Amino acid sequence: MNDTPYPDFGVLLVDDEPDWLSSLALTLESCAGISNISTGSDSRQVMAILDKGNIGLVLLDLTMPQLSGEELLAQIAEHHPEIVTIVISGLNQLETAVRCMRKGAFDYFVKTDDQDRMIGGVLRAIRMQELQRDHREMASRLNAPDIRHPEAFAPIITTDRAMLSLFAYVEAVAKSPQPLLITGESGVGKELIARATHRLSGCHGKLVTVNVAGLDDTVFADTLFGHLRGAYTGADQPRRGMIEEAADGTLFLDEIGDLSIASQVKLLRLLQEGEYFPLGSDLPKRLKARIVVATHQDLSAKEAAGSFRRDLYYRLHTHQVHIPPLRERRGDIPLLLEHFCEEAAKALNKPRPLQPKGLIPLLTGYPFPGNVRELKAMIYDAVSQQREQALPLEPFLRIIGRSHPEHAAIGAQPDRHNPFASFEELPTFSDAAAFLVLEAMERAGNNQTTAARLLGISQPALSKRLKMIKG
Repeated sequence: MNDTPYPDFGVLLVDDEPDWLSSLALTLESCAGISNISTGSDSRQVMAILDKGNIGLVLLDLTMPQLSGEELLAQIAEHHPEIVTIVISGLNQLETAVRCMRKGAFDYFVKTDDQDRMIGGVLRAIRMQELQRDHREMASRLNAPDIRHPEAFAPIITTDRAMLSLFAYVEAVAKSPQPLLITGESGVGKELIARATHRLSGCHGKLVTVNVAGLDDTVFADTLFGHLRGAYTGADQPRRGMIEEAADGTLFLDEIGDLSIASQVKLLRLLQEGEYFPLGSDLPKRLKARIVVATHQDLSAKEAAGSFRRDLYYRLHTHQVHIPPLRERRGDIPLLLEHFCEEAAKALNKPRPLQPKGLIPLLTGYPFPGNVRELKAMIYDAVSQQREQALPLEPFLRIIGRSHPEHAAIGAQPDRHNPFASFEELPTFSDAAAFLVLEAMERAGNNQTTAARLLGISQPALSKRLKMIKG
């Protein structure tokens, strides 16, 4: 059962009629899942309640004794402009509605209005308030970009600036109920970012992962929404869907770019309406999980080609992180090599290997189409073949040589390759050294320690060279 109130800020209902307050609170909870509700029948006490904090939305009646709704609306706009106010009045008067909107009301409803219209307006106000809170949080992180919870990202080995900026962004949006889209090539660690997001979200439920690649529309609907007994032939028992399994937690949908158009429609409705129908059921259930999605595909290109719905693309695009490939953060390769060598040695019950000379230049010159996953597989393979103290170089050469023989040749036989052989005019010694230093820095992602290792010199010597280049 989900005991977490929704939304994460309070919704205050103000009316001098207790019966109406009870009825409205029940309607909002039963029809829209809005449970973080408090009520007040004395308008004079409202400002004191708001001063205590955590109220994000006020539903306000106009005709109340002592302090009228219009007077209260003006006070809220002046002292708590961050709070969204909706007026719900017994009077259907255009002039009054216009006056309230000018005083800062987000919307105006008459008590006799259609229930669905009123609930829709409240949900829109909640969504706007959630987005505004997300933007304020992100702005504060830009001003103070330090990572406050590095432990959440501990499984991701990196010192890369782009990755650390990504971590700060994930921290900023982790508590948002809006979807998070994670993009990046296969093997970069999209699921690790999803797990970090879940850890930082404050959700008490679990992280449920579903790879949607290859699921047809029926299987997709059954997997996510579940079914009732007898919903289709063979459905002998009811089954909870993954959305229900992830209640009060996070539902992570991987390979979202492979969804069929029909399944995209179902996902869009889930995100827009916040409800779904188990197969065979006429009664909707509320979405009580945060949605995180990931893909290695270019969704903007798929949207332009007509194979991904534009409305779903923009709905998923509220929060987005793109994980750079390993070739764009080569400075992390020595760290990852160290980490995976230790991890593999423990897993395979081997002594921790020493790194052979030439391994780091070989790896940093390779583009790693499979990214961190490919590097990890290489290292585990090499450690499994380890017979002496040093890590064998041959397994790396074999894999790299098969796909990029030019890298293997340079890594295996560096003294047989003369890069200046084809030059008609040789550069000066100082120019050649400068080009070499700049190339090493490029490959190392501007990490001087890594670049020095690539060149076989000390870090202070490299630093001296860089100062000479900069003049």
